[in-house]
Amino acid sequence: MRLAGRTALVTGASSGIGAATADALAAAGVKLVLLGTDGGRLDAVADRTGGTPLVADLGTESGLRAGCEAAAETDLLVCSAGRGYAGEFAAMPAERVAELATLNLVAPMRMARAALPAMLARGGGHLVFLSSIATVGVRDEAVYAATKAGLRAFAASLRYEIGAGRVGVTTVFPGAVNTPFFDRRGRAYDRGFPRQLEPSAVARALLAAVRRDRPEVFVPRWLTVPARLAGGVPELFHRMAARFG
Repeated sequence: MRLAGRTALVTGASSGIGAATADALAAAGVKLVLLGTDGGRLDAVADRTGGTPLVADLGTESGLRAGCEAAAETDLLVCSAGRGYAGEFAAMPAERVAELATLNLVAPMRMARAALPAMLARGGGHLVFLSSIATVGVRDEAVYAATKAGLRAFAASLRYEIGAGRVGVTTVFPGAVNTPFFDRRGRAYDRGFPRQLEPSAVARALLAAVRRDRPEVFVPRWLTVPARLAGGVPELFHRMAARFG
């Protein structure tokens, strides 16, 4: 996709990867609609990118309807909004299970459903889903990992259904990124390795993938190694993950 002159909807645009993606898209000449829950931060991103802010919570039905209406009129949909939860699954409140499943998985599905018909009718467009390296499974993040793995399967299924050369579908798998995500999930990032990335690195990889119509991209690239191990030799991978994390 040539980005200049296109329209894009970026969810989770108040901060983190969403805000960095908005900055990168604006620099590429894209007209933006920016969806997020923090009105003040969203206005700041809109001011520097020239985007239109849309304050909405995709975890609610009213917010999701507003997001779907905006998605139906866009050339590029970037589903970046998401929440995490760190802790033992047995102690996880039931309402948090539903919250993560709705925001991380159901909302991108419904927004893609809203955006896709018009993209197909125009003969072009692109859907981007922010997944995570957590798709391989992460201790104390069972629900988050499941939602991100579901997003990967959904995107892959859409690619088969749509076929090549019509509407692009890209899934992005970041590692640990220096955003407010970790504080909001209930546990700060406390590992020395892997080192946290800056959101701008993920945004650059995302734009490159859209331009080249790449189906999947891992950030940083070396994360393809554990992903391939998990797929190719799962028994070995899970033994190593159980021991080393």
